[in-house]
Amino acid sequence: DARVRGWFLLDSYLPTFFLTGAYLLCIWLGNKFMKDRPPFSLRAHLIVYNLGITLLSLYMLIELILATWEGGYNLQCQNLHSAGEADVRVAKVLWWYYFSKVIEFTDTIFFVLRKKSSQITFLHVYHHATMFNIWWCVLNWIPCGQSFFGPTLNSFIHVLMYSYYGLSVIPSMRKYLWWKKYLTQAQLIQFLLTIVHTLSAAVKPCGFPFGCLMFQSSYMATLVILFINFYIKTYRKAPSRTAIKETPITTEIKNGFHKDYFAAANGFLNNKKAQ
Repeated sequence: DARVRGWFLLDSYLPTFFLTGAYLLCIWLGNKFMKDRPPFSLRAHLIVYNLGITLLSLYMLIELILATWEGGYNLQCQNLHSAGEADVRVAKVLWWYYFSKVIEFTDTIFFVLRKKSSQITFLHVYHHATMFNIWWCVLNWIPCGQSFFGPTLNSFIHVLMYSYYGLSVIPSMRKYLWWKKYLTQAQLIQFLLTIVHTLSAAVKPCGFPFGCLMFQSSYMATLVILFINFYIKTYRKAPSRTAIKETPITTEIKNGFHKDYFAAANGFLNNKKAQ
């Protein structure tokens, strides 16, 4: 798209490609480096980082709402050229959205340095690496129009998500953070709404490239599948057989003593009588 020519990182795919390669290499080398070392705390760094991403996401959310309102964007389907200067304004915000994806690589680097390897899942790495590359393509060919919807929703989710991450670093705040489960649900709803919005432009076209609509819907479908799998594993764990067999301690107490005490005492008394 001629409107984004000369914008930082967009004229060549090589910087995006090499930054993605460096991200994956940092995960591999970082885990090796940290293997026999104690984890870093990084509390102050995490608070500043999460606050920064929260504020950037809030800016993108507000600016996308204002820009699309100014341009009279059609929620059902919006083409790439009818809104004039408002389209350029949307493209500028979406460039920040693209650039935020390379900033968010830092999420994983913090996991590596804090030795939170359980957090570095296939879903996590796949999502971070692919989004940065996909949005390079979006900015080069479809930098406005129908492309606005997903980033608007995602910016809202990221305001909530990075606020949660920032607060979770502060020990005194953790007791108030009961809503992690609902963040995952909100992410799933976000992906489903984006699929519906994308397909609405395929059902009733307005000139937005059909192939891009199909690709976006397919990619979002992979995220839905992976996030559902994550949700089931995280929040729908079935109790283990050993846990089912174990009787709660509260039912084992008699007159202030555990029932095993009586079993041991009875055995001791019976043996004494037999002697």
